[in-house]
Amino acid sequence: MPDCAFWRDRSVFLTGHTGFKGSWLALWLQRMGARVHGYAQDPATQPSLFEVARVGQGLASDMRADLADRDALAHAMHAARPSVVLHLAAQALVRPGYADPVGTFATNVMGTAHLLEAVRGASSVQSVVVVTTDKVYDNREWVHPYRESDALGGHDPYSASKGAAEIVAASYRASFFGVAGGHAARIATARAGNVIGGGDWATDRLVPDCLKAFAAGEPVQLRYPGAVRPWQHVLEPLSAYLHLAERLLDPSGAALAKGWNFGPEANGDATVLALARSLARHWGDGAAVQAPGAAGQPHEAGQLRLDITQARVELGWRPRWSLDQALAATVAWQRAWLHGDDARAMVHQQIDHYLASQPR
Repeated sequence: MPDCAFWRDRSVFLTGHTGFKGSWLALWLQRMGARVHGYAQDPATQPSLFEVARVGQGLASDMRADLADRDALAHAMHAARPSVVLHLAAQALVRPGYADPVGTFATNVMGTAHLLEAVRGASSVQSVVVVTTDKVYDNREWVHPYRESDALGGHDPYSASKGAAEIVAASYRASFFGVAGGHAARIATARAGNVIGGGDWATDRLVPDCLKAFAAGEPVQLRYPGAVRPWQHVLEPLSAYLHLAERLLDPSGAALAKGWNFGPEANGDATVLALARSLARHWGDGAAVQAPGAAGQPHEAGQLRLDITQARVELGWRPRWSLDQALAATVAWQRAWLHGDDARAMVHQQIDHYLASQPR
C-alpha cells in the first residue's frame, strides 16, 4: 500500500486529474499530504467527480490545457518541479475512438510523447508512471491471461493508440533516460483492467450506463453480454500506480522501469452479463438487465484477461477487493450521492475501507 511518509510534501505532476480515475487519485494524494499539480482539460462529463468532490480545493496548481500544447505542458512541468509524474490524461473509451480516430491517436500517442519530452526538460523528475490500458495487447481472443511479454497491438483506434503509447514510452526510456540517456528518471507503464467505482458518469461505459438506467427505473441494454473483462474497483489500480511510483525510487528501482499489469485475481474476471446482473442485485428496486446483443455495433474484444504474476512477485502488490466488494462499494457510493451525501467524504471513507482490507 502507499507509504504516506513517501508522499508527504512531495511534488507530484498528475495529468488527467479532472477525470474519474484522476479525481480519485488526486484526492488520495492530497490526503497523504502531497503537493498535487494537475494538468488536464475541463471535466468531460456533467456531473463530474472532480466538481462534486471539490478536488480542486486541495490542489497546489490546476492547469487546464491540452496535451497537444507542448509549451504549456513544459511550462507547467517546470513550474511544479515534481519528483513524481503520474500520466493518466487520455481519450479513454473505445467507442469515441471510432468516432474520432485521429483525435484519439493525437491525444494518446503524441500526448504521451509530449509528456515525456516535458519530463526530459525537468531535472527534478525521478519517477514516471504512464498509464495505458489492458487493451494494449494484440488480442487473439485467448482464454488465458495476457502477460507483459505478450505482443502489443490493437484492433480499434483506442486500443491501438494505447499500444502505441507503450512503444513511445519504451523508446523514450531506452533513448533518453537511465544510464544510456543521461536523465535519472525511471519510466514505467501500467496496464490496468476495467475500472469501476462511484462518481463515474462517462457515456458508453458499462457500469455508469447500468446505474443511470437503474436510477431511472429502466432496464439496461447490453451490447456485448458475453464479453469477458478483468473488472476491478478504481482503488485497486490507483494503489498499484502509487506503489510502483514509490518503488521506482528504490536503489534497485531501475529494474522496475518496464510494463506492468494490474488487474484482479483470475476469479475477478466476469462477463458483461454476469457483472450487470450482480450490479442489479446490489442496486435492488427491481433493477433489470436486457441483452439484445451487438448487432450493428463496432468491434470490441470478446476475451480479455490479465496475468498479474509479475506485480505479485516483483512488487508485492495484490488486489484487496473481490468483484462483489467492488460492486457493493460502487452502488453504495452512487446511492449515497443520489441521497445528497458529501462526495468528497465518501471517497475518503472508501479509501479508509480499502486500506483496512487484507490483500487477497
